[in-house]
Amino acid sequence: MEKNVIRFSHCGKAIFCFFVPEQCPGCGVSFSGRRLEEAPVRVPNPFSNGHKAPCAFLVAPAEENTLREFDGGSDLHTGITDTNGVVYNYTRSGVRRDSQGWERCISVPLVQPDMFNLINQWDQYLEKFSSAQMWDPLWQSFHEETHNCYSFTLTFINCVLAAQSKRALGKDEFTRTFVLPRVKQASKYSTLCQEISQNHFYIVDSPKGDIQEGQNDEDRGDSKH
Repeated sequence: MEKNVIRFSHCGKAIFCFFVPEQCPGCGVSFSGRRLEEAPVRVPNPFSNGHKAPCAFLVAPAEENTLREFDGGSDLHTGITDTNGVVYNYTRSGVRRDSQGWERCISVPLVQPDMFNLINQWDQYLEKFSSAQMWDPLWQSFHEETHNCYSFTLTFINCVLAAQSKRALGKDEFTRTFVLPRVKQASKYSTLCQEISQNHFYIVDSPKGDIQEGQNDEDRGDSKH
């Protein structure tokens, strides 16, 4: 199970770790009998179990990404879940229906909980769409740029939007709005976890002890271990 990252402030630093130590890694002061400048807070984890996210768009490391990490440079894979968490995803061998393997991914909900009519028809839509000839590898081959897992998921999303008489989303718009911000967050979180695993702590300047300011410092790369 993935460890939780927590953050606390001391000696003008924002300190990220998996557990609060007995003494400050920045100044060496013992925490025994002392109060921290602010209560430790849990850093939001951008990852979720895709099989527990019904009716969602998922992003996960591709199988050839052997480290299975969101490092900003490795290939990613996308899919759509049905109401039971089965992940429909397009590959070179056609559409797969995965009941496992997407336990750590980025999840973007596509349906509001009160959209009962759409939820009731979701599985039927998804199965019919996935069975279309255009996703049959004997009829049309997988193409890295134009006919791939991403075009599969986005085309399905636009089919659902069309059924609701809503406008289609372009690839650039969908990527910019729903995908890139989450991928960047996941990449930063993965890097943070790696730093803590290697050095026990990740420390950045936080003059005012403010969470957001500490995160901005992290973005600037002003860090010490």
